[in-house]
Amino acid sequence: MGFGSYDESEQRNQEIETDDGDSESVSVHEHEHDGDVEYEIDASTDTLLDELQKIKDHTETTE
Repeated sequence: MGFGSYDESEQRNQEIETDDGDSESVSVHEHEHDGDVEYEIDASTDTLLDELQKIKDHTETTE
């Protein structure tokens, strides 16, 4: 066999041991929520843009 090849017979009938003892399984659907998310922002667009500019200016001066 050359580089990167494998024997397909090794791929058949593989037994994987799992410990099904006292371990707890996790349900991926346990905390699903259907709904909408809404945000109420009391600040104006100009105020938010000013705050963003302050953050950018501060980041530039500290680098």
